[in-house]
Amino acid sequence: MIRLDYRDARPIYEQIQDSLRHLVVAGALQPGDQLPSVRALASSLAINPNTIQRAYEALEREGYVHAVAGKGRFAAPREQVARSRQEHLLEDFDRTAAELVFLGVSPAELTARLGRPTGEEGEP
Repeated sequence: MIRLDYRDARPIYEQIQDSLRHLVVAGALQPGDQLPSVRALASSLAINPNTIQRAYEALEREGYVHAVAGKGRFAAPREQVARSRQEHLLEDFDRTAAELVFLGVSPAELTARLGRPTGEEGEP
């Protein structure tokens, strides 16, 4: 489910957050699926529960999961993913696209890349 890379420069909580976000986006965690408890996941990954708590709280702020008092955390329906998260990602996209254009990538190349299915040859 979640793999940690201790050579990765990102903090552990960000790696967990990214992994869980990917599981939600990829559909491995369906809307309404319950996430492991903080203690259970911390135990299985052999890390501090505060690290899991921090990742879960960030995912809640982003709208990928929601908490139900006394029951745990659950994957949120796509419709509930916060518009602010979409805006944040679009802002990142705009900055990245502008830098790529500055570095010599043509707008036509960027457009072609957007239409290319993920995993197609030639993709990094």
